[in-house]
Amino acid sequence: MTGLASSEVRVAIVGSGPSGFYTAEALLRSGASVTVDMFERLPVPYGLVRFGVAPDHPKLKQVTAAFDRIAAMPGFRFFGGVTVGDDVTVDELREAYNAVVLATGAELSRPLGIPGEALPGSHSAGDFVAWYNGHPDFADLSFNLDHQAAIIIGHGNVALDVARILAKTADELRQTDIARHALEVLAASRIRQISIVGRGAPVQAKFSAKELRDFLELRSCDTLVDDRDVTPKDFEPQHPADPELVEKLSLLRGFSQQTATRPRHCVFRFGFSPFAIHGRDRVETLSVTHRSGAVEDIAGGLVFGSVGRRTAPVTGVPYDTHRGVHANANGRVTNGHCVIEGLYACGWSKRGPNGTIGTNRGCGIATAEAVLADLAHRRARPDTPDALLARVVGRVTRVVSYPDWMVIDTAEKSRGSLLGKPREKFVTIPDMLAAVGA
Repeated sequence: MTGLASSEVRVAIVGSGPSGFYTAEALLRSGASVTVDMFERLPVPYGLVRFGVAPDHPKLKQVTAAFDRIAAMPGFRFFGGVTVGDDVTVDELREAYNAVVLATGAELSRPLGIPGEALPGSHSAGDFVAWYNGHPDFADLSFNLDHQAAIIIGHGNVALDVARILAKTADELRQTDIARHALEVLAASRIRQISIVGRGAPVQAKFSAKELRDFLELRSCDTLVDDRDVTPKDFEPQHPADPELVEKLSLLRGFSQQTATRPRHCVFRFGFSPFAIHGRDRVETLSVTHRSGAVEDIAGGLVFGSVGRRTAPVTGVPYDTHRGVHANANGRVTNGHCVIEGLYACGWSKRGPNGTIGTNRGCGIATAEAVLADLAHRRARPDTPDALLARVVGRVTRVVSYPDWMVIDTAEKSRGSLLGKPREKFVTIPDMLAAVGA
């Protein structure tokens, strides 16, 4: 590793999802003399795009081509397989870099907080998403789909992703990059009824019209709205000028007028708050209260909670427990009312899990601007990136470079081509490292 000129500003970015890459791009295109080292705890980059975007949404994954172009920019280096907080501390990074940007996402699912949540068959929707996307931390999870009915709690895009994957046949998923272990389990699924339960009215649903539109394409599943929960007025937008809301309510109105004719049914339920999960040895029913005060038990052998996510705390970084993010003011990490010099946050670990992948670009640019604005006050560092990295190499199994990742990428695509898929992911870290000869 070559040394860096003393006039250069050295920035470390922790996390390789969209916000991390967009922040790196803004810094490297700023015109300032900046170098960026990106640290990722897994051997593979892309974060949410690789492990969060549904396998049947391949167009959303095309953004990785932009990330590859950013990684090829002069001054960028990638260090995969390095866990900040364990293999290297935040304080060590701050001693070696002029700025440290936390782009760690929101990997922790919020619990439902109701009795019975620990019963077998009760899962986090986020865990299910990570499992079918081949995340190494979740590949060994087990989901028993040998039941007629599943219940999803939440009216956000993740809830709809889970519902859609459960509603699709194996043939509809076979040519996606879904993990092989997940495809095998889904192919044997007995689920025929999927209830998507939320506390708000249709106008309050958080999912996008685009996500809802995908349900029109399901081959073997009817999408319905339970007409007991709604009235015609529920499909009238409060702000007719909002085309997104108008389309969403129009789609829901259409679903409310459909009848079930196909083998599988996906039913939207509105106005319900869950208060308990019941079952003898595993999940059997979800008890909910309607806004009218009526109580109902919804039958199901599976419950997926999709009620939000939060950032995992990092040792040495103040945490905002209420918001579930690194404590920060407009991207500058804070301790109480004091800004911590040289420490920043971007993306979901800055603002919470909201917006699209593209939203992270503006967020990353804003954090990069904060970094650049503070450069006039930067102090000399007692360490250097290369000296620190030399020590880190001895602490980990293998530091994965971006060229190493490209080798893994090529191997996955080759594996996929044999199966008619865009890629067949490696789902364990040893297999990822073996692809690069480690």
